[in-house]
Amino acid sequence: MGKITFYEEKNFQGRSYECMSDCSDMSSYLSRSQSCRVESGCFMVYDRNSYMGNQFFMRRGEYSDFMNMMGMSNGIRSCRMIPMHRGQFRMKIHERENFGGQSHEMMEDCDNIMDRYRMSDCQSCNVMDGHWLMYEQPQFRGKMMYMRPGEYKSFRDMGMSGMKFMSMRRIMDMC
Repeated sequence: MGKITFYEEKNFQGRSYECMSDCSDMSSYLSRSQSCRVESGCFMVYDRNSYMGNQFFMRRGEYSDFMNMMGMSNGIRSCRMIPMHRGQFRMKIHERENFGGQSHEMMEDCDNIMDRYRMSDCQSCNVMDGHWLMYEQPQFRGKMMYMRPGEYKSFRDMGMSGMKFMSMRRIMDMC
């Protein structure tokens, strides 16, 4: 089970809100969140309500200033706890929306889909097993998106219009 504590101000100051599950709208608990401590587990935090907007992966540790660390000018508005997965990992990525174009099944991290698969883009996927992070740049850099088991026919429909995903990483038992 995970536990994260959000604070209204930088450096763990101001009112706080302790969370041990998903929270789609933190406005009823805090007017804003500018710092947090992850005591256990892993979380995705979002700069908009309902798990929308920019997302950031957070593992055990202290995050004293979101604005400087991650460029989150509005602070955190929602969060999702990532359950730990202990089995195998499988995801099928597709070059085009609606599972079109060339496709490849992955069971391990991929630091560059262009180098490994000669794919210039990934616009849909099917996560069969495990939880994954997809990054817009090779080498696990840039904006990221959390993918849990399910079918994702169009990243554009998920608010990721114009984003290309170039690397993928499994969320392992490292939280």
